[in-house]
Amino acid sequence: MTKTALVTGSNRGIGLELCTQLKQRGFDVIATCRKTTPALEALGVEVIENVEVSDLKSLNALALILADRHVDWLINNAGIADGIAMDDLDDDAIESCKRMFAVNSLGPLLTTQALVNNLGKGSKVGIITSRMGSVADNDSGGSYGYRMSKSAVNAAGKSLSIDLKPRGIAVAILHPGYVRTDMTSHNGLIDTDESASGLLARMDELNLDNTGSFWHTNGDLLPW
Repeated sequence: MTKTALVTGSNRGIGLELCTQLKQRGFDVIATCRKTTPALEALGVEVIENVEVSDLKSLNALALILADRHVDWLINNAGIADGIAMDDLDDDAIESCKRMFAVNSLGPLLTTQALVNNLGKGSKVGIITSRMGSVADNDSGGSYGYRMSKSAVNAAGKSLSIDLKPRGIAVAILHPGYVRTDMTSHNGLIDTDESASGLLARMDELNLDNTGSFWHTNGDLLPW
């Protein structure tokens, strides 16, 4: 039976590449985003626009569209970044921090909760986070809002792994690597194809025994 994967934030970057590789693997792909792109449309996957992961009304509307469709893999990829140093903490920076928390931290939690009835025994949930959310790994400081938002989603992912385990649903907390995308101004160490390939390999390995793990795309376990 063909498996179904739903990817949030799928219109560009890592999300677009995840959709590309999932389709190549034979998945039925549901690509959600706020606004589609020609590159996403060209994939020939199912695209659902106007999905804002930080907005409950938007997510409830998505759940209504999906109705009782089963989702095997839910990959919470949507995210935003804004580098904020200690000296940047003015009113605008505070609003940016709140926005990052809404999208990066609450977004995956709210999306998973909204679609939990579409998941079932054997389903897998991936949360694309960042090693910048690791407290133990922080040796450069700065990036306050982004780091805090990713630490928060790591905590949410760990709790989800515990709460969903009785339902037979496993959760992976995944660092994509330092990837050359619009978000990084195309700086980075790897390209989206290498990142996505590793992320999907981690999803392959995910099970109820290792649920709640914090993985690098290359398979390394990361410190909290």
